Amino acid sequence: MSTDTFSNPDLPGYVGFANLPNQIHRKSVKRGFEFTLMVVGESGLGKSTLINTLFLTDLYPDRVVSSAQENLSKTVKIDVSTVEIEERGVKVRLTVVDTPGYGDAIDNTDCFQSIIKHINEQFEHYLQDESGLNRRHIVDNRVHCCFYFINPAGHGLKPLDVQFMKQLHNKVNIVPVIAKADTLTKQEVSKLKRKILDEIEEHGIHIYPLPDCDTDEEEDYKEQVRQLKEAVPFAVVGSTTVLDVGGKKVRGRQYPWGVIEVENPSHCDFIKLRCLLGTHMQDLTEVTQDVHYENYRSERLAKGGSPITSATAVAATNSVNSYPNSSPSAKGKLSSLPGVAPEKDRMAIELEEKEAQIRKMQEMMAKMQAQLQDKK
Repeated sequence: MSTDTFSNPDLPGYVGFANLPNQIHRKSVKRGFEFTLMVVGESGLGKSTLINTLFLTDLYPDRVVSSAQENLSKTVKIDVSTVEIEERGVKVRLTVVDTPGYGDAIDNTDCFQSIIKHINEQFEHYLQDESGLNRRHIVDNRVHCCFYFINPAGHGLKPLDVQFMKQLHNKVNIVPVIAKADTLTKQEVSKLKRKILDEIEEHGIHIYPLPDCDTDEEEDYKEQVRQLKEAVPFAVVGSTTVLDVGGKKVRGRQYPWGVIEVENPSHCDFIKLRCLLGTHMQDLTEVTQDVHYENYRSERLAKGGSPITSATAVAATNSVNSYPNSSPSAKGKLSSLPGVAPEKDRMAIELEEKEAQIRKMQEMMAKMQAQLQDKK
């Protein structure tokens, strides 16, 4: 028999529930995290540069800039890049969804339909995996956050900006970003921010709401969240160039009159935008799961199991969901619209088969109970 003594790391009289957060932390770090970021905006606003600056990596080494002639008939493409990032032992599988061609054509009507289709496809893939037999290793490619880049020379939101955000605010967490803020003075940035927020409120657009702090949170964290809320929309500058300023290495942009430091909060909101991702990445994931994915799932089931793909369905569901007191009969009218006719797909067939199996098992149980009664 072993004579080794067992040492209890906890104090006597404690069960050990306080170690549960440590157990969850160890398992989460071992499993790693998944996060998908979408960037949308016109060409030339510095989307790729900002992403490379944010994550200190080169996600687009082979990117070729198209000519103006090619942009005339250009359609929106979906460019997905995935990279594994590790920081202090924590691994994140980062997926960046870029949308080259958005807003570049002469006629940009419905140029966001391919973006809506991609978001719905990721919801559909997750729903199918979640409904399958093997649910242990589900890859989450749902879009958790969308950086929407606003042109600093536009004096506010363009009609395309309003239309895009109104179509997608019920499907993804939208974070508005003013691109190339170094082209504006501080007064112009403040004026543009106020105008954009007024237009967002006027058109009833829902951007990602930073959650309120609990009363027991530390004062430093409360102050940090307050500053993040005040910074929306984030006026940013991106640069991967390292400059020497006063004997200190900084990332920034060199101008004849001085240097714009990317990570200087008095120059731009880049560090606040990066802080948003760092401190609210889990909340962005939870809102995607609990709000946007559940909305898609409920719409999907209400349609009888057929995937949500058509533009008619998007417009119809947005119009009905915009009225919280809509009656069930109003929502049921979606199925009578063109392109939204209910169809039996694989999921509906599987549900019918399972219901048949349950009925068969119930009949067998009834027979067994009858036999037991006869023996008595």
